[in-house]
Amino acid sequence: MDVEAALERIKEAVGPRGWIADPEEQEPYLAEARRLWHGATRLVVRPASTEEVAAVVLICAEAGLPIVPQGGNTGLVGGGVPPMDGRNIVLALGRMNRIRDIDPVNFTMTAEAGCILAHLQQAGSEADRLFPLSLGAAGSCQSGGNLSTNAGGIALLRYGNTRELTLGLEVVLPDGRVWDGLRGLRKDNTGYDLKQLFIGGEDTLGIITAATLKLFPKPREVEVAFLGLARVEDVMALFARARAATAEQLTAFELIPRAGLDLALAHIRARSTRSANPIPGT
Repeated sequence: MDVEAALERIKEAVGPRGWIADPEEQEPYLAEARRLWHGATRLVVRPASTEEVAAVVLICAEAGLPIVPQGGNTGLVGGGVPPMDGRNIVLALGRMNRIRDIDPVNFTMTAEAGCILAHLQQAGSEADRLFPLSLGAAGSCQSGGNLSTNAGGIALLRYGNTRELTLGLEVVLPDGRVWDGLRGLRKDNTGYDLKQLFIGGEDTLGIITAATLKLFPKPREVEVAFLGLARVEDVMALFARARAATAEQLTAFELIPRAGLDLALAHIRARSTRSANPIPGT
């Protein structure tokens, strides 16, 4: 099958809303946020279901057409940017944004790969549960990207990275077959834990289309402490003491060097002096 025929079959598989060929409309999919990397593509494909992803992958496999999977394209290392040669399709999963199920009793949520992280957090909160993955890009990064990069986030100390928050996956394999590994069982000791091959794999072994994720009880009280230490050598001792005192309930522990504080305060003061409403306390 030649490439042009493959592209036409892909367009038919995803329907008129599922592809972008116009160069201007493709632009957001071709560069990372700082525009340090820029690529090209034959077609941006936006499937709306796992079945459509499977159909596209099968067509590409038959035609030898490379696929560049893409989530929210919030990464800063160019991993989601297609090559400059343009001999590929970008498979963007943003239309696959359904939360398929929330089970507050089992503390699980099953969501598609295009779900924005902030929406998952909100959905969990509305069910009086916590989905603890939290990143600076929460308002735009997508679940599939978090899974394929094994995102860590600011609550890693207590809840672990994305790998530890995932109970099951649904994945489209390179030949177009669908592996249904969506499970909500925590004590699952049956054979190989195949989902771990795909988490952190950046979609090199298969394209993640959905996941069953862990939820947790919502914290009823949160305490924050900001401490000053005279020696950096004392940081780890403080960290160990905080872990012990909280019985491993410590959510985050950050070291901020004095140079970083001085730089931030200098810029905050400079901005506040130019503002009609200066920042209080500066």
